[in-house]
Amino acid sequence: MELNEQNKKKLQHIISEHQFGHAVEYLMEHTRQGIRLSKQGLADYGKACTSRIGGDPDLPPHVEWPQDSEGKAMTFLAQLQLGDLAQYDDSSLLPVSGMLYFFIGVDEPAYNIEHRVLFLQEDQIVEARRRPSPELTTLEEEYTGYHIEARASLEPPNYAYVDDEQVEDDEHDFEAYEELCFQLYGMDSDDLAVMFGYPATQHGDCEYEAALMMLTGKEYTYSPEEAIQQITAHFGGSSERAEQEIRDTLLLLAIDSDDEVGFCWWDAGELQFYIRKEDLLAGNFAHTYCSLYSS
Repeated sequence: MELNEQNKKKLQHIISEHQFGHAVEYLMEHTRQGIRLSKQGLADYGKACTSRIGGDPDLPPHVEWPQDSEGKAMTFLAQLQLGDLAQYDDSSLLPVSGMLYFFIGVDEPAYNIEHRVLFLQEDQIVEARRRPSPELTTLEEEYTGYHIEARASLEPPNYAYVDDEQVEDDEHDFEAYEELCFQLYGMDSDDLAVMFGYPATQHGDCEYEAALMMLTGKEYTYSPEEAIQQITAHFGGSSERAEQEIRDTLLLLAIDSDDEVGFCWWDAGELQFYIRKEDLLAGNFAHTYCSLYSS
C-alpha cells in the first residue's frame, strides 16, 4: 500500500534528518501506514462504545458473548471505536464507523489460537452497554480496563523484516536505524497495540503462517517455500496470486504484554491478529488468524 503524499514528505524529512539517504528508496517502498494505540487512563464505563482495552466490553442485548469450540466464554481483550480511528487510518482499510471487538480462547499452542473478531455496524450498537465478563472465561484472568486513544504512525520494517544490507552502511549501524524507527513510530511509553505495522517475530514469516491457514486450513511447517507451494496449488497453480496473498495478509492488531492491564502473552510476548486485505475491505471479519510471539 503506497504512502500518501503527506506521509511521503514526513518519511523523506525524517530519513534526511537521520542521514539515511542511502536507504531512502527501500524505506519509501517498505514503510507501512499504521495506527498506534496507547493507554489514556482507566476505562470510564459511563461512556459507552469508546475504544478500550482490557476490562469489560460494551455489547448490545442481542449479541451473545462469543464462546470457544467447547462452549466456554472467550476472554475479552479490546474494543475499538472505528469512527474515532478513521482519521488515523491513512490507508483507508477499516470501516469508517461501528465497533470492532476482539475475544480470545486458550492461548496454547501459540499458533492458530481460537478467537473471535466481531464487527458491529453503527446502527447495531445503539443499545450497547457494559457487559460484565462471565465469572470464568478461557484465560481465567481478569484484566483492568483502560481507555485507549489512537494516532497515525509510520511503521518501517522491524528487526525481523528489515534487509540489513539496505539500511546499514559504514556510518549507520542497526542501532542508528532503530533510532529512526522510534521517531517514525512516535514512540510512547503507554503504547499498547498497533494496527497494520510489522509483527514482532524472529523470522519475518508470520504472513505465510496466517495466509496458509486462512486460505487452506493447513498448519504452517515453518517453510515459506512450502507454504507458497500450497497456496499456489489453492489458486490453481498461480504463483503470482499466491505471492500477492502474502503481501495482502495484514496485521489487523498486535497487542503487547502490559503489567497495568494484566496482559502477559507467555514470556511477555505479543498477541497478533491477521486478516486478508480482501476481507478487510469488504468488512468481513469472520476469517481472521490469531497467534502469539514470545522470545
